Amino acid sequence: MKIKDVASYVFLALAWGFSFLVILKAVHAFGWVGAVAFRSLVAGVTLVLAAALLRRRMDFGFGLFPLAVVGATTVAGQLLGLSYATPRIGTAMAAILVASIPMLSMLIARLWNIERIPPQGVVGLFLGLAGIVMLVGFPAVAVTPTFVLGCASALFGCLCAAVGSVYASQRLKGAGTWEITAGSFLWGGLFSLPLLAAVPVPGTPQPVDYVYLLILGCVMSATTYVLYFRLVSTIGPTRAISVEFAVTVVAVLVGAFALHEPLSALQVVGAATIVCGCALVLGLLPVRLLARLRPAA
Repeated sequence: MKIKDVASYVFLALAWGFSFLVILKAVHAFGWVGAVAFRSLVAGVTLVLAAALLRRRMDFGFGLFPLAVVGATTVAGQLLGLSYATPRIGTAMAAILVASIPMLSMLIARLWNIERIPPQGVVGLFLGLAGIVMLVGFPAVAVTPTFVLGCASALFGCLCAAVGSVYASQRLKGAGTWEITAGSFLWGGLFSLPLLAAVPVPGTPQPVDYVYLLILGCVMSATTYVLYFRLVSTIGPTRAISVEFAVTVVAVLVGAFALHEPLSALQVVGAATIVCGCALVLGLLPVRLLARLRPAA
C-alpha cells in the first residue's frame, strides 16, 4: 500500500476503535436513538456544506433509492443496533462482534448468488459462528436478559451493515464517495428521527455532549466513511474491510484500559476465533501458499 493508504488505514482503525467510547458519552446524553439520528444528520450536513465550500459538485444521478437502502441498513440499522448494545455489553464485546461483519457480508453475497464461498471461507464461517457462541455464552459478567438483548442488538446491527455493504457494492458502483456517504447518512438520520417519539432524549445535554456529537458526526462518520470508500477503490474491498480487525483490537484495548471492562479467558479465545474465521473468509491467511509448500504425496 502507498503511504497515503497506510495513513488512512491507521486513521480508520483509531477513529472507529475510539468511537465506541464516544458512543457511550453520546448515548448517555442524547439516548441511543438521538445519538444515531443527530450523529447521522450532522455527518450528512457536514459533507454537503464541505462540498459547497470546496465547490465540489455532487452528482446524485444514480438515484436516491439506493442511498435510502444503504441509509436504512448500513447507517440506521447498524448504528441503532450498536448504540443500544454498547452500554449494555461494553465497548470490547460490541467491537468484537463488529469484526463479524466481513464474515456476514460474504455469507449474504453467497445467498444472493453474487459470489461463491471457497472452502477456506466455509471453514471461516464455522469458526466465526463458534467464536460468537463463546463470546455470548461464556462472558465474564452475569448472563442477564439485558446482556443477551444487547448481544442480539449488536448482531442485528452487524447484519444490517453486511446487507448494506453487499447492496452498495452492486447498486452504487461508480458513485462518488462523498455522494454515497452524505446521502446514506442523511437518509439514516431521517429514518431514525421518528423513533425519538418512543425513545426521547433523556435530559438536557451539556455543552461537552455536543462536542462528542460533533466528533461522532464530523470525524468518526463523515470523514472516516469517505476515507473508507476511497480505500475500497485504491486497495480493494477485501483489504479495506480488514480494517475491522484493527478496529476490534483498538476498541478492546480502550475498553480494558480506559473503562476496565472484564473479558473471560474463553471470550478472548472466542475473539481470536472470530478474527481467524474472518481472515479465512477474506482470504487474508496464506492458505494457498501453505498448500503449495506442502510436500507432494
